[in-house]
Amino acid sequence: MEATETADIEQFVHKALGDVGSALTASLVVVGDKLGLYKALAAGGPATPGELAARTGTTERYVREWLNAQAAAGYVTYDATSKTYALPPAQAACLTDDASPACVLGAFQAMTAAMRAEPRIADGFRTGKGVGWHEHDPDLFVGVERFFRPGYNAHLVDEWIPALDGVQEKLERGARVADVGCGHGASTIIMAKAYPKSKFWGFDYHKPSIDAATKRAQAAGLGDRVTFEVASAKEYPGKFDFVAHFDCLHDMGDPVGTAKHVRQSLAKDGTWMIVEPFAQDRLADNLNPVGRVYYSFSTLLCTPCSRSQEVGLCLGAQAGEKRIREVVTAAGFTRFRRATETPFNIVYEARP
Repeated sequence: MEATETADIEQFVHKALGDVGSALTASLVVVGDKLGLYKALAAGGPATPGELAARTGTTERYVREWLNAQAAAGYVTYDATSKTYALPPAQAACLTDDASPACVLGAFQAMTAAMRAEPRIADGFRTGKGVGWHEHDPDLFVGVERFFRPGYNAHLVDEWIPALDGVQEKLERGARVADVGCGHGASTIIMAKAYPKSKFWGFDYHKPSIDAATKRAQAAGLGDRVTFEVASAKEYPGKFDFVAHFDCLHDMGDPVGTAKHVRQSLAKDGTWMIVEPFAQDRLADNLNPVGRVYYSFSTLLCTPCSRSQEVGLCLGAQAGEKRIREVVTAAGFTRFRRATETPFNIVYEARP
């Protein structure tokens, strides 16, 4: 074996071990979140393992090993003189505050939940069968909502809706709005709070998610203006001024059929907003850290989900503007444009 080949192998082994460490760290982040370890460290300041265990009602020996792993990963810092561990402000913003736009806790929760379906996903590679959204670990539904909610809080009302032609004015005057594939209802509730003269309907085929969304709307005092119903993307009832799909069109088995139903459900001057994961049209342009996350989630979640439904088109989470445009125009929409974008999402506007 030549020296250059040996060096390449060694380099890749180091990369692979780094990925193993990242995967293991993900599980430990979920542990730290569930047990309140990050919040206790942020609130109480630097601590020894024993002190942090006392704050959280956990066992010192487990906490010590967890802290060492977190320090090696760069999630906490270690002071060798005082033998204490601390959570820096930047990490605290990402690991303790669900309302922060920088919160990453949902991504870790969703990722570890998705990985539990690995045996069924591997079977799908062999058989071509899909794995429905409802077949995943319940932690996935909570994690996905936590993953997307910070971005919706940061951008939906202040940036995305204002970027659409005339939609903000309609919502301010009072409009009928459908949030299709609403999950736990985060996007629906954000919009309902911002536009008190409008009425909102959230639709999802997954009953446990609809039940959770209904409870959240009632807790927010929005039960008179927000309704959540179990319905598929091709069969939800009603006529609407504004329809939205948040990070879910690519999960549909029949996105063209879904788009046709949106067109039928829209008022003559209505608008369809499609929020999709950020992606370029060329594969080579998506081979980056963001693309790595989305392609991986797409392999475990989005593609199997679409495959489990009728048609099974499998757009994938990195469909890109060209493919979304093809779906929208195939359904009869005559106007389509990229309205705005963030580093993680692209917002499209479609009109009849």
